[in-house]
Amino acid sequence: METKRKKSFLFGIPSWALSLLTAFLSIFLLFFLADLFGEVIGYISYDIVIVIACFFICRKYPNSIWYAPIICNIVGIMAAFGEENFYWISALWIIICGGWVLSMIGAIIGALIGRRESRQE
Repeated sequence: METKRKKSFLFGIPSWALSLLTAFLSIFLLFFLADLFGEVIGYISYDIVIVIACFFICRKYPNSIWYAPIICNIVGIMAAFGEENFYWISALWIIICGGWVLSMIGAIIGALIGRRESRQE
């Protein structure tokens, strides 16, 4: 017998829209936490939110592995490559680029789990 579960309000949203939503919400979180606790804490929490979101987006939509991490990190990518005053010599670039790598790892793990779950159904 199948139980009736209430579906999340995010259930029908496509992966590209979830990635954009993640990008906007994480940048607001970055500015809020950086103002309260400092730049390093803000960027670490920004990276954690994006890594978790990439995992869940790619678990639900495994084919989005090709674009979800890029869309989620688009603000950081534009800041790093488009801003003249971005310092690649400071320690902050390690946190930012580390977040990019971790979001790719989270997306890959999520896509692998999502493909395995879809094969079992």
